[in-house]
Amino acid sequence: MKFKLDENFGFRTQELFRSAGHDVKSVLDEKIQGCSDQDLYEICCKEKRCLVTLDLDFADIIRFSPSSGNGIVVIRLPINPSIVLLRQLINQFLKALDKTPLEKKLWIVEIGRIRIHESDLDQ
Repeated sequence: MKFKLDENFGFRTQELFRSAGHDVKSVLDEKIQGCSDQDLYEICCKEKRCLVTLDLDFADIIRFSPSSGNGIVVIRLPINPSIVLLRQLINQFLKALDKTPLEKKLWIVEIGRIRIHESDLDQ
């Protein structure tokens, strides 16, 4: 699957996706950090990439409709998280991805659970 990691993820997170066999690019590698949320969403839609982010703004399904893209994954971290916890949540997501399609969905990944909002077009 094709992913784009938002600017709040680094090389170690990219490696988790790559070692799971995914095509991953990052906002930092492409030097588009600081672009607007809307521009980033449109780039991901155009490239047919699922956006993975820590930015809760992307959980707004009115503004960023899951039906328009290849998926959005919002990782919800507590205040002052560790690298170990971030790695755990990414691995939790990647494991669930094997069982559930991501396209046209918003996934909210939290400690111990994943909430999935499906596009109205899928129902």
